[in-house]
Amino acid sequence: MKIITWNVNGIRAALGRHALDWAFAQQPDALCLQEVKARREQLNEEQLSQLQLRDVWNAAQRPGYSGVATFYKNQPHEIVVGMGEEQFDVEGRVIQTVMAGCRLFNIYFPNGQRGQQRVDYKLAFYAQLLKLCDDLHKKGENIIITGDFNTAHMPIDLKNPKANEKTSGFLPEEREWVQAFLDHGFVDVFRHLYPDKVQYTWWTYRLNARQRGIGWRLDYYLVSKDLLPRVEDVIIHDEVPGSDHCPVELVLK
Repeated sequence: MKIITWNVNGIRAALGRHALDWAFAQQPDALCLQEVKARREQLNEEQLSQLQLRDVWNAAQRPGYSGVATFYKNQPHEIVVGMGEEQFDVEGRVIQTVMAGCRLFNIYFPNGQRGQQRVDYKLAFYAQLLKLCDDLHKKGENIIITGDFNTAHMPIDLKNPKANEKTSGFLPEEREWVQAFLDHGFVDVFRHLYPDKVQYTWWTYRLNARQRGIGWRLDYYLVSKDLLPRVEDVIIHDEVPGSDHCPVELVLK
């Protein structure tokens, strides 16, 4: 089983560049896109023709903002759009699909860089999601959370940790929430497999950051501990262009 996650920073622009051809060519069982910034009905015929799998979308109420879409090879047993909490669901940030014995969360976590109010919103989002996952774990479900977490967990996960200690995305309170998921039965499988590997998934468009290797690891797979024996690999495809993020692949038995 192969899952690919990718913040495409605007699906219409990505399709205009044929950037998603690479992702569909991998023939994933699930392709999770974040920050699609569009509703499906806003795509033209040429753009729609590039979508090679069936899909479910969750667009934000605000036009051209946020939004996630999940593409799948086989029909999920269940599809849930959102988390059931209106203050978060209006921003189109979550799609849940149940397939192959696990619940896959495709999530575009809030960005806190527009001020303290958005940091607070982001932390409340983490709290609501963890509450939901705790309840699902109690029911015996296995979970995969993937997407753009908008937080680097540890100093190894960004090029300049010291300089960013007061920057949203590496604030202590944001990092603590990522740790809270690990303390509640989840494993960051890339870091589990590669404890010392320095590799990033996002680079600012400014100052040739990607070419200079100045990035952050913001795109994760957190999996329930019981799923760990099924994990074969996590691959950060930092060679793939098309967005300020790169795609990340999870391979399961």
